[in-house]
Amino acid sequence: MEISESQIIEKCQKGDLADFGLLYDRYIKKIYNYIYWRISDKDTAEDLTSQTFFKALEKINTYHFNKGSFSSWLYRIARNNVIDHYRQQRPTSDIERAWGISANDNLEQELSDRQELTRVEQYLERLSPEQKDVVMMRLWDELSYQEIAEIMGKSEASCKMMFSRVAGRLRQDLAVIMMLALLAGNFPN
Repeated sequence: MEISESQIIEKCQKGDLADFGLLYDRYIKKIYNYIYWRISDKDTAEDLTSQTFFKALEKINTYHFNKGSFSSWLYRIARNNVIDHYRQQRPTSDIERAWGISANDNLEQELSDRQELTRVEQYLERLSPEQKDVVMMRLWDELSYQEIAEIMGKSEASCKMMFSRVAGRLRQDLAVIMMLALLAGNFPN
């Protein structure tokens, strides 16, 4: 017989932490991906993921079923770890990253991918931190608006509205870019 998530949490809250590993196994990949997409560094993402689960284990008694889902509570811990990381981070750069050195044999594809990623990053940088979080949680993490609202401590409607406004602006920006590209193609250089 499989034990439910709520049963595992109740056991952990009573001091029986033996099954916490089941929660870890259920959420490790999602939490790691959530953190990695915001940090873009494998080692740091692994460290912050470990910290997230350690804090969850340490504070399992503060989780309340009536205040949202366990996954949202876990994502909120991960989000706070990412925020804390950026607050404490000193500006340093890995020389290989700064110079774009890569061991990849398909350099042309990597350069194309990197250019596309740079465009996405540039667009995301124009957003407020809250807007960026909503977009990334919705698109990259594939979270529902309800989960996003629980993580951010906002209403579901405000999260939907924020995402809708960002998507609207993106559509407008794409229309302008397409228009400029068409015009550039019609005029000789």
